[in-house]
Amino acid sequence: MSRRAAGWRVVIGVVIAGFAGFWIWALFFASKEAVNRFGDREWAARAEAICLDADEDRQALADYREVDASDPAMLAERGDLLDRVTDVIEGMLDEVVAVAPADDKGRAIVPLWEADYRTYLEDRRRFADELRAGHNDPFRETAVDGIPISEKLETFAGDNDMPACAPPHDLAT
Repeated sequence: MSRRAAGWRVVIGVVIAGFAGFWIWALFFASKEAVNRFGDREWAARAEAICLDADEDRQALADYREVDASDPAMLAERGDLLDRVTDVIEGMLDEVVAVAPADDKGRAIVPLWEADYRTYLEDRRRFADELRAGHNDPFRETAVDGIPISEKLETFAGDNDMPACAPPHDLAT
């Protein structure tokens, strides 16, 4: 066997060993903790309870009628309903963040989550204004790092065992 062939065998062996080492580390030694998860589980449980109550309030306002895009009065009514539902979500958020988490990580990342949520609420208000102006364009939400802000909010809520605190999937609620 030539030196060249032996050299390639060494290179291929090192690459295979590197891949094997990476997967052993990833599967058995790497942290499985979600990046967004913080330690104050009481705060998260309190937030989930608040959000569940708000979800009931939102569902009581839900209107799943077909919207006639050519009827300005119906679009205006839909915009008003969207604002009432957004008021419920905003009240929920205000109540959730009225108390700060007890741990350092929670105190550091909950304000970031709140800021993102407030941006999402502004997106909903802007859409409601567009409906009242007679424009029935699709809802457009802010993107953060190339993903919809609602997805970022939902991931945070899921990572902290508070799924009811995720933004609603349907603008009718």
